[in-house]
Amino acid sequence: MSKDIIQVENLVKKFGALAAVDDISFTIAPGEIFGFLGPNGAGKTTTINILCTLARPTSGKATVNGFDVVHQQGMVRQSIGLVFQDPSLDERLSGLQNLRFHALVYNIPRSVREKRIEEMLQMVELWDKRHNEVRTYSGGMKRRLELARGLLHSPKVLFLDEPTLGLDPQTRQRIWEYILDLRQRKGTTVFLTTHYMDEAEKADRIAIIDHGKLVAIDTPAGLKRLVGKDIVSLKTDDNVRAGEELKGRYQIESRRDGDGLVFEVASGEEFLPIFIKEFGTRILSVNLRRPSLDTVFLKLTGRDIREEEVTDVLKAMVRQHGRRTRR
Repeated sequence: MSKDIIQVENLVKKFGALAAVDDISFTIAPGEIFGFLGPNGAGKTTTINILCTLARPTSGKATVNGFDVVHQQGMVRQSIGLVFQDPSLDERLSGLQNLRFHALVYNIPRSVREKRIEEMLQMVELWDKRHNEVRTYSGGMKRRLELARGLLHSPKVLFLDEPTLGLDPQTRQRIWEYILDLRQRKGTTVFLTTHYMDEAEKADRIAIIDHGKLVAIDTPAGLKRLVGKDIVSLKTDDNVRAGEELKGRYQIESRRDGDGLVFEVASGEEFLPIFIKEFGTRILSVNLRRPSLDTVFLKLTGRDIREEEVTDVLKAMVRQHGRRTRR
C-alpha cells in the first residue's frame, strides 16, 4: 500500500469540450502542507471538488486516505475537513449549535462530543462567544468558527480554500498559528489554496496549475530556483536608448514596465555597481529584488495570481446549465 495520503493519477474533468482539469498527477505525504496555486479558472477548485467528492472526474483516479473518491465517497468524507472559500455557517444558530449540528452529521460519539466541541472553541478563542448567534460574529470570528468546525471530527486531511481571504493580518496570523500547531501535534495533512504568497511560503511543497495542467511542483525554494536570476527595475531619461544599450553592450533583453524597464541578471549585487558606473544612458532610479513566488507564478503562467477574470470554465458551466434548462 502507498504511504501517500492523497494520490492523483491522470485526473481529467471536462465541461463539454473544455478540460478544466487536464491529465494531472501528484501525491501528498501524511502531515504535509501542500499549496495549490493557479490563476482564476486554472482548475484549482475543480480539483478540490473532485478530491472532496463534490464533483466526479471524467477520467483518471484519485484516493484520499486510501479511499477512492468515486467509489468510497462516504469514507473519503469521514477522512476530510473542508473550509470553503465562501461562508457556509448557519448564522441564525449560535457557534455552539453550529458545531453540535456538525458533530451529529459526522456521528461523533456522545461520550466525546461536548469535550471535542469545547476543545475546538477554546483553540480558536470562541468559547466565551459560544452562545452568541453567528450573525453577531465578526468576519474573523466566523472564519475561526469554520476552521473549528472543519477540525471537529479529527480529519486526516484539512482542505482550506482561501482560508484567510479578506481577513486582517492579525487574524490571518492567528489562524495560521492554529493550523501549524495542529500539524505539529496531530500530523494533520493540509491542502491549501491561497492568493497570499506569504501563506504559500508556509507550504512544504507547491503545485502550480494553469489551464488545467500542472506546470510545476516543488518546494518554495525549488520553485524560486526556476526563475534563478535577480530582477532589476530601471528608470532612465530615455528608455528606448537604455533598452538598446542593454542589448548591445550586455546582451540583456529588457521589457517595458510602466515608465521603466525590467530585466534579469544572474547576480544583481555584483552586476549593479559596475553597471551604474559605466552605463551610458542617464539613470533616474534602479531597484533590485530577489525571485519570489510572485515572480515564479508570473513567469510560469504569464498572469498575476490576483488578476480577476470571467473564466472559460465558468462560461462552459453556464452553457451546460442552459442546455439542461432548455431540455
